[in-house]
Amino acid sequence: MTHTVNAPSTDFNFAQHLIATNANRSGKTALIDDVGRLSYGELTEQIRRFAGGLKAMGLKREERVLLLMQDSSDWVVAFLGSLYAGVVPVAVNTLLTAEDYAFMLSNSRAQAALVSGALLPTLQAAMDLVKTEVQHVVVSRPTGALTQGQFNMAEFVAQNNPVLPAQTLADEPAFWLYSSGSTGKPKGTVHSQGNLYWTAELYGKGVLALRESDVVFSAAKLFFAYGLGNALTFPLSAGASVVLMAERPTPQATFKRMVDHQPTVFYGAPTGYGGMLASPDLPKKNQVSLRLCSSAGEALPRDIGERWTQHFGCEIIDGIGSTEMLHVFLSNRPGDVRYGTTGKAVPGYEVQLRNEDGSVVTGHNEIGDLYIQGPSSALMYWNNREKTRDTFQGVWTKSGDKYTRDPDGYYTYAGRNDDMLKVSGIYVSPFEVEATLVQHPAILEAAVIGKEDTDGLTKTKAFIVLKAGQSLTQDEVKAFVKERLAPYKYPRFIEFVAELPKTATGKIQRFRLRDLERSAH
Repeated sequence: MTHTVNAPSTDFNFAQHLIATNANRSGKTALIDDVGRLSYGELTEQIRRFAGGLKAMGLKREERVLLLMQDSSDWVVAFLGSLYAGVVPVAVNTLLTAEDYAFMLSNSRAQAALVSGALLPTLQAAMDLVKTEVQHVVVSRPTGALTQGQFNMAEFVAQNNPVLPAQTLADEPAFWLYSSGSTGKPKGTVHSQGNLYWTAELYGKGVLALRESDVVFSAAKLFFAYGLGNALTFPLSAGASVVLMAERPTPQATFKRMVDHQPTVFYGAPTGYGGMLASPDLPKKNQVSLRLCSSAGEALPRDIGERWTQHFGCEIIDGIGSTEMLHVFLSNRPGDVRYGTTGKAVPGYEVQLRNEDGSVVTGHNEIGDLYIQGPSSALMYWNNREKTRDTFQGVWTKSGDKYTRDPDGYYTYAGRNDDMLKVSGIYVSPFEVEATLVQHPAILEAAVIGKEDTDGLTKTKAFIVLKAGQSLTQDEVKAFVKERLAPYKYPRFIEFVAELPKTATGKIQRFRLRDLERSAH
């Protein structure tokens, strides 16, 4: 059955849209976090009062506020309360340094900051490093005494009067997310009020088919585009309940929520799924209530997907999204999962593969650059015209990823543009080699980069993390890959390591491995 989606009206406030959508669910649980529960009715009241507090502070439409919070009901109230007031929350990663936050405060010209008590010292250190325009700091669950200009969020919400929603436009800047900055300074990616609606309708309802009876839990945090859709936009648009967790999503912490709260939908990243499957504490199928799982952030290896489904009896719907497109635009479907691929374009989006000269790839299984067209594309990178023009090309958005398409129309990840290797004049996808390596029962994780041999020619090098108690020789690894891939793809160089460098989302940072390799020679 096709999900029909109508465009939002020109005048559109996403927070008010959620309030109206859930007007008849006031007693139903919306949010479950580490300290308690919030009903839809309580969430509505807190959103309106938080917005009233921002107005009372003197914050004006389109002014920015830094949102540096661990996942909790307060994060959701702060984000939606800001949108409701027409103030622009700049949601940032909680795992960065004071120097990173100093840049973001300066770059965004934030007028206020919304912060978890545990992160307040880091924010204060950041504010000491740069001349900031922050006048007020709202602190969620403070751990100590507050000083001048700091407000306890619970008191802030209770003491301010609810207000009416700002009369915002669907195309109006609503919030920012910073890109990871793996290739330089992070870029402030500006999204509109309407973009949240589009991702909820096209992916949350159109592909995942979330429903009111669902309980959802996302290991990916709210400050990521993926986590924001998973744990806020999608479930609240469907009237579902959300489990939120402040701590890092270790296998043990994740299993505890799966068993205690019985989520029906779980969202994770490939690294997390691999770690959970390797854990001796993995729950049995009858201990959980999973009906559907989602994966994004990196391509999901076939082996991990198949083992997860074999254990839990539910599919992992692997897809790819981006900060620039806000959420997933290319995905497998429930009941139509082809592990090892990223599926097909999400209805409402169009994708193209292009050659280096810009022409469209027409052949099957040819590697091309992935471009996307769809209604959730960001407006721009803040104060970065050159990068904006390079990424947002008319109606098309350049992803920076390379893909192939098979004769059945399924797309398979070939790697980031920066990660691709040319061996013997032919493109080699590091991901393809990595996905083959992790099929070996002794290998936990692998990362592949290019390394020049003594003749100055590029060959593949694999960094391998073995499972506990396992051992392998280099020759055994090479023989394993040679049996499964074309001869020129097997890794000529192999290094066994204790761990791989990763981003906060669990993505392997191959550029760090390349830097280490260069510095070693």
